[in-house]
Amino acid sequence: MSHAQPAPAVLGSERPSDEKRDSASGHEEKERRFAPAAVLAASEPGGVESQHTFTAGELHVSDDERRVLLRRLDKRVMPYVTLLYLLSFLDRVNIGQAAGLGLRRDLGIVRGNRYAIALSIFFVFYVASEIPALLVFKRLGVRRAIPIIMIAWSLVLIGMGLVKTSADLIATRALLGLFEGPLFPLLNYMLSCWYSRAQLGTRVGIFFSGATLAGAFGGLLAYGLAQIHMPAGPYEGEQWRWIFIIEGILTLVCAIPGFWMLLDFPAAEKRMFEPLSKARWNHVLAKSQGVTSADIPFTWSQVRSAFTDWRVWVMSIMYLSVANPLYSLAIFIPQLISGLGAFGRTSSNLLSVPPYVVGFITTMACAFYSDRHLVRSVPIVACMSLTLLGYILFIVESVPPGAKYAGFFFAVGGVSPCIALSITWIGNNVGGAVKRAAAMGLFFSFGNSAGLVSSNVYPLTDAPRYIKGHSINLAFTVLAMACATVLGIANYRENKRRDALCYAKPDGSSADPLKADDEEEKARWGLSHLSKAEILLLGDKHPAFRYAV
Repeated sequence: MSHAQPAPAVLGSERPSDEKRDSASGHEEKERRFAPAAVLAASEPGGVESQHTFTAGELHVSDDERRVLLRRLDKRVMPYVTLLYLLSFLDRVNIGQAAGLGLRRDLGIVRGNRYAIALSIFFVFYVASEIPALLVFKRLGVRRAIPIIMIAWSLVLIGMGLVKTSADLIATRALLGLFEGPLFPLLNYMLSCWYSRAQLGTRVGIFFSGATLAGAFGGLLAYGLAQIHMPAGPYEGEQWRWIFIIEGILTLVCAIPGFWMLLDFPAAEKRMFEPLSKARWNHVLAKSQGVTSADIPFTWSQVRSAFTDWRVWVMSIMYLSVANPLYSLAIFIPQLISGLGAFGRTSSNLLSVPPYVVGFITTMACAFYSDRHLVRSVPIVACMSLTLLGYILFIVESVPPGAKYAGFFFAVGGVSPCIALSITWIGNNVGGAVKRAAAMGLFFSFGNSAGLVSSNVYPLTDAPRYIKGHSINLAFTVLAMACATVLGIANYRENKRRDALCYAKPDGSSADPLKADDEEEKARWGLSHLSKAEILLLGDKHPAFRYAV
């Protein structure tokens, strides 16, 4: 197994010659391997970047320079990754829009479980390919891996527009899940490597806003494509096929520029910054991330640490509880709106747009608020309370159709921000890099298995009220609120306990990774008995680490 991708590695001293490396002692090599990212010698081969040592004065970054670097990174990274996730989410849930336009009727799967199997099989392969994504694609690099998998799934999606039987639909949905699965963990881990703790929430919010835009854009696009008649032939009158064909072509066109527009993981990125700017940015990151920025080699003990950390499991359960209503709404919202009895089949696609516009607004607002105050639990509980209200409106029989439709604004607007907040929270609360990679693998695979449940909660046999499905999602909503509350309180108390021993900044930057072997720094944190390597292995157990609440 390859090493998990460390947090940002940067430029440093001149790369030692083979003779010098051969003469280095084992102790020196061990200390080098555990060096903080900000002071590592440039270990990536090639380029002028590895031929210069930058002084502390050169690495100093003023507030204005930091803003310039951040703005440049945002312009390069955020618009394109948001577009990619918009396409990814759109391509996985557009089957719900197609079903609203007659897919089930034309393929003969109005009754029975074939449609539910087609929905569920996507998530089986999606989760299975998520788990090894970081390990498999780390060596290939983000810039090559993501365009390749996107081209693959765009071709599969075009093929979905040509299916003739339910077996064809199930097979193409399985392939779609297989190729889409690696995208989400790759992009999220890449962002956690390029941005500091205080910057990550807003960026993940922007990134995930692609999902809410997909919900709005998907309904609008489906409504427009429904007006285009299929030419005479075997597919005449089956306008739903345009949804897969046009969106597949759109994904293919947008995937190709990724070969030069995407960034690699920081250690491998050569084109984003000139050497000094890159060194400065990584120096800023290492300082802001504290000891969690250490370049720690892979060990199974760190993987075990992730899998035995109760916080990781609570966050994974919370993510599953948020993802279930999110996915079920995204897939079934046209069907649910149509079930209200006041709207036609085509207009139901169009009416699915406004709730997702609200979801986009709440996602961005919560992301900015969460980063500004470094708090995650409060906005999650508040937003899921809105989702709870939405499901109550759906379930109560006496509520008129107009008010039930308003419930979609509460449900979608409430659940949409919580995915981004949950992802940011686990990225903030797990360190160092290897443990974080393992924890996020568990988090995404466990949480996205919600798709297996959400794909089956709204069978047509429960129409028009869908009480069982709404009740299941209401229960998941309450569970998410409970997990966020427990985790927020526990993190607050643990931070207070650590503050009583020695105060540290809540952003995690108090322990300077550049001084991990400094005796005075060790004594400050009560770690004089540990070596530099042992200190850097502490990660989120370091006395200076503070959990996001």
